[in-house]
Amino acid sequence: MYSRAYILLQREFQELKKNNYEGITGFPVSEDMMQWEVDIEGLQNTVWHGSFFQLRINFTSEYNFVPPVVKFRTIPFHPNVDPHTGRPCIEFLDNTHKWNRSYTLSSILLTLQVMLSNPVLENPVNLEAAHILIKDETLYRQIILRLFHQPLQSKDDSSESPKEPDKVNRSIKSVSFYDYYKTWSGIATSKATEYYRTPLLEDPNFIGEYYKWKKNELRRPKEWGLK
Repeated sequence: MYSRAYILLQREFQELKKNNYEGITGFPVSEDMMQWEVDIEGLQNTVWHGSFFQLRINFTSEYNFVPPVVKFRTIPFHPNVDPHTGRPCIEFLDNTHKWNRSYTLSSILLTLQVMLSNPVLENPVNLEAAHILIKDETLYRQIILRLFHQPLQSKDDSSESPKEPDKVNRSIKSVSFYDYYKTWSGIATSKATEYYRTPLLEDPNFIGEYYKWKKNELRRPKEWGLK
């Protein structure tokens, strides 16, 4: 008999394949669905677009009562990503008390994609990245382009990702940077100010909102949205 977590993840995998979000692919690499490999591309109209990052997500049999463990294998130079462990600094992933059972695999991956181009600079976990971004945004952009706009190897480049015939196809649906930014303004990070502690992802209609954004696609200039 399959576990509750297995059934949930099977359902969320089907949701991910159906929605086919641009720049996001993910698939299980273990028979029990507990281990996943993910590729995320930065959002369009941001310096991160064209950069791809490999992640590993480990679920437990207690999912979705507790969050999964998420680590970047290709670690971005980013204020909110630990440069040593690859752990993203997102409050509902770090703190089980902030986790909400309405969150799904899709909402986790969308949050990670949004995080890249929307850094929170109070108490960052990568001090060097935060310092450069605060002092010289142009230099920070140049560093990102130099580091990540080329073929990448993950931190664990000795292992090959298992081939999955049912792997999700990339780049179908798109969302404007402006709407992603509005969403990120409500997503909490572990080191963020109180302003950022109103997680819109608690709203079970989050994924539904994705399609509203799609219908009202807005074209905006590049922006970081930093205060």
